[in-house]
Amino acid sequence: MDYNTQREKLVLPEYGRHVQKMIEQVKAIEDKEKRSEQMRAVVQVMGLLNPQIREFNDYKHKLWDHAQVIGGFDLDIDAPYPAPTQQQFEEKPDVIRLPEKPIKAACYGRNIENMIALIADREDDEVKKEMIRVLALYMRQQYLIWNKDNVAEETIFADIERLSDGKLKVPEDVHLGAIAQNASFSRPGIGVGQGGNNKKNRNWKRKK
Repeated sequence: MDYNTQREKLVLPEYGRHVQKMIEQVKAIEDKEKRSEQMRAVVQVMGLLNPQIREFNDYKHKLWDHAQVIGGFDLDIDAPYPAPTQQQFEEKPDVIRLPEKPIKAACYGRNIENMIALIADREDDEVKKEMIRVLALYMRQQYLIWNKDNVAEETIFADIERLSDGKLKVPEDVHLGAIAQNASFSRPGIGVGQGGNNKKNRNWKRKK
């Protein structure tokens, strides 16, 4: 019996073993013109076997590149596009550096810390005061989402000062106001497919 595990490994499985064998046969053709002609036919077959590649604007270029990859980057043919090198496909993308500074408060997240830093650097004016108030309201909402408990505005104001390392203090005349009795906060994705808030949301959509 001939098992796939005993066969040569597929270079690009999406094209199948028959394409790989056809390319090997094309490479064995001695005449370059005939070899190039046969390769054009193989590339057309590759396009039929992998139709989703047509979603790319340069899909023909990609097909020829894939043919070169399957052929081991040594197809001596007259192709409509320059042949890629093995290094181009083996090069690893640049590493994306993640922030090394730890998050001070998980319930708020790094974005709120960045917002606090931006507001703290702004000159004092009415716009800054309003920004602080809106920020405090948003932080209270995030606090309630993750802690499921009531929270005094003094706690939020203290968190703002703490997260800003004392650079940002909430003005004395800024207040958040009471939370509505029917207000409900939930973590993203929690309660999906269940009753409660989801039922309320479905009713709201129908009324809209």
